[in-house]
Amino acid sequence: MTTTVNDQSADRTRGPAGRWAAACVVFVVGDMTLRLYWLAGGRWGYTACDRTALVDPAGGCGADRVEVLPFWAGWGAVAVGVALLAVIVCAVRFPGRWTAAGGWAAAALLLVVAFPLHLLFEVPAALAGRQSDWRDLGARLALVAGGVLFVGLANAAGPQRQPVAARYQPVPRWTRLWAYAAVALPVVGWAMPHGLWMLGVPFGISERELDDIHRDLSTLTGVAITLVPPLAGLLVLGLVQRWGQRFPGWLPVLGARPVPRLLAVVPAGVVALTLVTYGVLSVAVFVGQLTTGDLRWSEVREGWAVAATLLVFLGWGVALGATTTGYAVATRRRPARPPNRS
Repeated sequence: MTTTVNDQSADRTRGPAGRWAAACVVFVVGDMTLRLYWLAGGRWGYTACDRTALVDPAGGCGADRVEVLPFWAGWGAVAVGVALLAVIVCAVRFPGRWTAAGGWAAAALLLVVAFPLHLLFEVPAALAGRQSDWRDLGARLALVAGGVLFVGLANAAGPQRQPVAARYQPVPRWTRLWAYAAVALPVVGWAMPHGLWMLGVPFGISERELDDIHRDLSTLTGVAITLVPPLAGLLVLGLVQRWGQRFPGWLPVLGARPVPRLLAVVPAGVVALTLVTYGVLSVAVFVGQLTTGDLRWSEVREGWAVAATLLVFLGWGVALGATTTGYAVATRRRPARPPNRS
């Protein structure tokens, strides 16, 4: 029996878990090498941009003039890389539930640090011609890719499971309600006020803030920022519809094939986690500013739509997280039964 278990572990090491581990090692070693290069004085790929006061974002905001690298951009990140390598080794050497949990924790860390919510706005704005910091965009995209790699490693290192049933698995009713909320919130709480602002209507903001918006954003950038979140939010419906479990028949090549479970769960879970994180942190900063007096209630009343956006992000993340949980529950796979040796 022990020999059989060892053989299965060895097969998994040489199989999917080994391939995911190799990809994770390439990512971690590459990131650590870049950090060590910065510590040695190089500045390629490094950004010193502050989002509250961007100065020449395309040039890294004076990154080449930074003499002392911030801890978490240098040695702190290298230490995290060493810890991630330990997670990879454990996932390969000792596959199972606990090492898989370590892989999921590593993936969550990378995805939260990447803060991909910014990509939802930065990428369309950059494509629309707005000046952007390619170093920041590249770093965030790399961290998202690393998080996805660790998701694959965690899934491959976890307990082996039986294949998903080929037929459609209906989701609970409460999942549908959360999905409709996740679709409605970005439309009502984001697209509608931003659309009114682009049309020149000071809905929930002052005339001064409206003038700032029109001065800082081109029409194309404003349209992109307004429409991308609600359009992306429509994909949530796939978590409660048949086409979220099986590709529509009219699609070439993929038509009628099952949708890989992780292809639906991972992106939705990442976005939900990001939205909730952003909402919680933003509300905490908002309350802190009110407590210290940096923000007055009169300013909040004048620009209530901006403050309400924070709650929209938080509610959107919670709704998406609940929908993703319902999809995961409906499509979950049961652990494979060990072969009968009697």
